[in-house]
Amino acid sequence: MTRKLLVCLIRTGVVVLVATTAHAQTPTDYRTPWGDPDLSGLWTNPTITPFERPSSMEGKPSLTPEEVAALEADTAAARARSDANPRPGVVGAYNQFWLDAGTRVLESGQTSLVVDPPDGRVPIRPEAAEIRDYNLAHVADSYVHMSVWDRCLSRGVPGSMFPAGYNNAYRFLQIPGYVVIVYEMIHDVRLIPIDDRPHVSESIRLWMGDSRAHWEGDTLVVETTNYNDRGWIASSAGGGRVKGIPVSEQLHVVERFTRVNDDTLLFEVTIRDPEAYTAPWTVSMPMTANPGYEMFEYACHEGNTAVPNILLGGRAGP
Repeated sequence: MTRKLLVCLIRTGVVVLVATTAHAQTPTDYRTPWGDPDLSGLWTNPTITPFERPSSMEGKPSLTPEEVAALEADTAAARARSDANPRPGVVGAYNQFWLDAGTRVLESGQTSLVVDPPDGRVPIRPEAAEIRDYNLAHVADSYVHMSVWDRCLSRGVPGSMFPAGYNNAYRFLQIPGYVVIVYEMIHDVRLIPIDDRPHVSESIRLWMGDSRAHWEGDTLVVETTNYNDRGWIASSAGGGRVKGIPVSEQLHVVERFTRVNDDTLLFEVTIRDPEAYTAPWTVSMPMTANPGYEMFEYACHEGNTAVPNILLGGRAGP
């Protein structure tokens, strides 16, 4: 796939986006002009729902409305206190102005993004946790220990779909035979074919894997394989203890996207990687339509001095 063709497809998708948005005006009919389920639009997913279920909510898969209100109020109060008392030396995160981590829990009231296993915890292998801990402890030693996000490479798949502290927007475009996802963070673009073509050769390994899709009723099912072994499953602090867990070439990801109504796109993903986890695990979360949201260029690598400065700082010592 050439860059020129990709640009043409995205431009074509923009035209289709306008047409399908106008077409899907009733809650019962989300179809493209050629008859596929219509997922097009701009969707966002900032949330204060934690990635994994915290110990304080052990055995509690969902919150009551009263608990939701209390958690949102406590979060707002904590952020206000933080803004009023910024920590010295913190660059870029000294207040909430530059962040967009959300103010509400998910509409479902679930206590974690992870919904399977039932305890809301990712079944991480001890050896994978050791690799994570070593990398995080040696960030200043070499770029190879740094997050691929910090290095402006990619947040990977499905990591690019996990909420972070900002830039939680995703534009879905559709053309016959393809779905395109444009990510606000790191401006990644996925061009996903919807047909029965085989995956690329096993000798080809990619940062975001090789994706193929098909429709199961109104649900787009995307299967991704052919990963390299240099990425992380989550690179944001929002991932908690999952941040830094490495991926292997055995990683196998199945995503499901279902248009629920005018304002909701349900995202589900099941992750299998026997080198990192003792069992498969699943994340589920609704995404919200936000047509007025404006996605700006994410010029991460241009002028990125973070990597050399981190390495220089590590060598300078205290």
